[in-house]
Amino acid sequence: MKQTPFTQKHLALGAKMHEFAGYNMPIEYSGIIDEHLTVCNAVGVFDVSHMGEFWVKGPHALAFLQKVTSNNVAALTPGKIQYTCFPNEQGGIVDDLLVYHYAAEKYLLVVNAANIEKDWNWCVSHNTEGAVLENASDWMGQLAVQGPKAISALQKLTDINLSNVPYYTFVSGSFAGEQEVIISNTGYTGAGGFELYFYPEAAEKIWNAVFEAGAEFGIKPIGLGARDTLRLEMGFCLYGNDLDDTTSPIEAGLGWITKFVEGKDFINRTNLEKQKKEGVSRKLIGFEMLDRGIPRQNYELFASSGEKIGVITSGTMSPIRKVGIGMGYVKPEYAALGTELFVDVRGRKLKAVIVKPPFRK
Repeated sequence: MKQTPFTQKHLALGAKMHEFAGYNMPIEYSGIIDEHLTVCNAVGVFDVSHMGEFWVKGPHALAFLQKVTSNNVAALTPGKIQYTCFPNEQGGIVDDLLVYHYAAEKYLLVVNAANIEKDWNWCVSHNTEGAVLENASDWMGQLAVQGPKAISALQKLTDINLSNVPYYTFVSGSFAGEQEVIISNTGYTGAGGFELYFYPEAAEKIWNAVFEAGAEFGIKPIGLGARDTLRLEMGFCLYGNDLDDTTSPIEAGLGWITKFVEGKDFINRTNLEKQKKEGVSRKLIGFEMLDRGIPRQNYELFASSGEKIGVITSGTMSPIRKVGIGMGYVKPEYAALGTELFVDVRGRKLKAVIVKPPFRK
């Protein structure tokens, strides 16, 4: 298994470790619920160094990105970030990702860890524009410092006024004595906070500085288990669960990142535009349990008539709400808010209702 710059830290802290995307990653430390609540109420630190990072540079960078991504990269100015996806030719999604407009003719793509090789091959094979591509995934460390106290902790470590870094923007500068650290107001938790990108050789220094700065706020290391429950409470999609090579962004409710603007002829635009106008055969919905039970991925969904109408893609017990929550694809005629449906939990049909995420207000 691959290691991140922090693997030895996780082992020394007694984390429960498991393979994820080829990396030896921490799943939990003090327990998923405790870690989840720490992020919601204070501040927690995730090692996300397993994520992939690609540089796209040169005079043809924008033209390349306009072709391979669904969102309108031309709308980005330096210092801004965009959520988007790589559509494939069949109408599905190669991956969902973030695009950072780093500087003129220079962009940073942040892709999912499990898809690094697939995404890299996709970009290289579709680079007919001649953009300069660089896979920097092995030369970048990343920490996500999340929670309402994150800004107070991190402000101690930089002269940059973090209050002046709005959501989905970033700055690059001095942090914990290290230069060229990317400080990004993004995250996958809905609890606020920042993501830090840096050279791996600075990893231990930055880790130690962040935990020292956050000590008065009850800072804790957080594993991938709580990362999943936090993102699900917010209704954020997870590639491999709610998105994959067969799910279109229109089906997944990602029409807002699929921009049919003039001059942007992105991959599979024609078919996706047709879906947006004519409708789709399934829609991604959020639901919460009315009966007591925990919905899980691949459990089947049924209408009150007994008809099978879909399947769950993500499900858990909400640590905040203490009710079962989930997402799944259903036939569009059953996708309206307030619709009651039934989850097959090991042969028992348990009642649920369609609601609009986030599940955590």
